Amino acid sequence: MRYFFIEKETVGNPPVLITGSDARHIRTVLRLKPGGKIGLFDGQGFEYQARIVAVSAGSVEVSVLQRYPATAESPVQIIVGQAFLKEKKMDRLVRQLTELGISKWTPFFAKRSVPRPGKQNLSARRKRWEKISKEALKQCKRGCVTAIGETATFKEVLNQSQACDIKIALWENESEPVNAPLPESERQIEKIFVLLGPEGGFTAEEIEQARARGFITAALGPRILRAETATVAACVLLQYLYGDMGKK
Repeated sequence: MRYFFIEKETVGNPPVLITGSDARHIRTVLRLKPGGKIGLFDGQGFEYQARIVAVSAGSVEVSVLQRYPATAESPVQIIVGQAFLKEKKMDRLVRQLTELGISKWTPFFAKRSVPRPGKQNLSARRKRWEKISKEALKQCKRGCVTAIGETATFKEVLNQSQACDIKIALWENESEPVNAPLPESERQIEKIFVLLGPEGGFTAEEIEQARARGFITAALGPRILRAETATVAACVLLQYLYGDMGKK
């Protein structure tokens, strides 16, 4: 069954219409007809089974048959603080992290971040990242969109981490692996904040500031990874240790 995004508010206000590129895809690519069934997701934790009622040039009207909670959400919230990277690496990361079940992604400017787009450019890029996250949901069948935070300063991103159960900064000068410094606790870990640097890595001063705010530092093995590779690797490991990618 094909899945399409729909705003949650739309579902409760018939007629339920799918518009834009999704409607064109249903009509011209999939060539679905009235009576055909499709899946919907609202990006807020629910999926829907729907039947196509009518297909027109600009929209597809559907009737919602059933609503049920999404089943592909991780039991742990992983929040990523990502230092700005060059070129289109950030676009690819949003797609990959959405597929990995990351709950929130906040870009920030580290001292060694080379690209520093202006406010207008940042606003446009954030809208693009939100679109990429929604598109990725169709493939991975998650129920919730990865929230895209506004671009922050290093100090602001440290402040955003304070309500998390675990706060970890990945640093190439650290020797301890990711799982070594994590606290042993009987309480359930519900929210993790992971901090990742730019291509040039964090400065020693930034690491000390993070440690002063309760972050533990860790490495991703003996090899130096590209910044974007490190982000994906860290999220996979945390999902394996605390989320839904490892043995319970």
